[in-house]
Parts: sequence; C-alpha cells; structure tokens
Amino acid sequence: MKLILAIIQPTKLNPLREALARIGVTRMTVCDAQGYGRQLGRTEMYRGYEYKTHLLRKIELEIVVNDDFVERTIDTILSVARTGPEGNIGDGKIFVLPAEQVVQISDGITGPGAV
Repeated sequence: MKLILAIIQPTKLNPLREALARIGVTRMTVCDAQGYGRQLGRTEMYRGYEYKTHLLRKIELEIVVNDDFVERTIDTILSVARTGPEGNIGDGKIFVLPAEQVVQISDGITGPGAV
C-alpha cells in the first residue's frame, strides 16, 4: 500500500477527481494548501498598488492505494494535472510514501481490504 500526496492547481481538482474515478480510485482526502516552489509567489495589482503574494493557493490530495493501483494513479495525475503538453512551473508535485498499516475505524478491518 502507498500514500500518494499530490499538490495540484485548484482548477485541476474536478477533472482529476473524475479521471481517478474512471480508473477505480474513488477515495481521497482533499485539503486546501498554500505554498510556493520555483514560482516564488506572484506580483498582483490592487487599486493601483502593486503587491507581492508569497503564498499561492494549491490543493493537496491524499490518496491511499494498493500496490497494483500506484502506477496508474500517478499516470492519471500526471496527465490531468499538467497544464499544456509540456507542463509549466507551478503544476505541482507528487510524493509516494509507504503506508505501513491501514485500519478502517467503522469495523476494524486492516490491511489492503481497508483501502
């Protein structure tokens, strides 16, 4: 089992959720996030004054999948979350971590069956 953390653009959430559902990934946690990487923020204008926004809005997805779903989940995230054919700075990142144990609270099922 793996925990996939994906940081994506907010506009990509609904298309990605629908694409993941098509491949059988139907459970995820969605969190609002703020941060920056190589973008280093953005310069904005408000009532004629220029100001710098250091933290940009992102969406974090937390998805736990069994080992046989890892590659297709990553491929789907890559294909949907990328802006343009070659991607752009700020499209996001994917982290894959081991999930040592999963326990379903409602009935105590553990392991891959709980995912």
